[in-house]
Amino acid sequence: MSVIWTGLVTFAWICGLLTGRAEAVAAAALDGAAEAVTLCLSMLGALMLWNGVMELLRAAGLAAGLSRMFQPLLRRLFPEAGRDAETLSALTANVTANLLGLGNAATPFGIRAAERMSRTCHGAASDELCRLVVLNTASIQLFPATVASLRSAAGCRTPLDILPAVWVTSAASVAVGLCAEYLLSRTGDRAL
Repeated sequence: MSVIWTGLVTFAWICGLLTGRAEAVAAAALDGAAEAVTLCLSMLGALMLWNGVMELLRAAGLAAGLSRMFQPLLRRLFPEAGRDAETLSALTANVTANLLGLGNAATPFGIRAAERMSRTCHGAASDELCRLVVLNTASIQLFPATVASLRSAAGCRTPLDILPAVWVTSAASVAVGLCAEYLLSRTGDRAL
């Protein structure tokens, strides 16, 4: 990735020098860097807020209640992983954080679940591990906290007006992803 970014920056500088607009390229680079720092700081505050909300939900026992609500569904989707309480706990925490749009908080739980699930894979991803990747990548979001934070940082006055579109598209992406995973798992080469 660093090679791509280095190439893009080098190409921009070369084009700026060849067209006599090197000063404009330098000014754009400095403006872009300043805007990136401003965006990161505003995003940091919003992410800290929602991670704190997730921690409060966990401390109050509400996250555990949400987890218990999803365990029957997750046991059906992940029958092997559902037999291990620690893996199931990581899966439910991952799904709960993703529902709240807290991808940063969901990632450690997803990694923990994937590590525990990969212990029995012997070098190849199991169907359940692929299903976890699909669910983690195309998660249903009831409250897209990260996207709302980005929209707010960009100056949007109504950052949550996208909720219906987020609900429909995230549900559709999960449905399509799970169907694709199911079809590919049935047609895949079992000799590996």
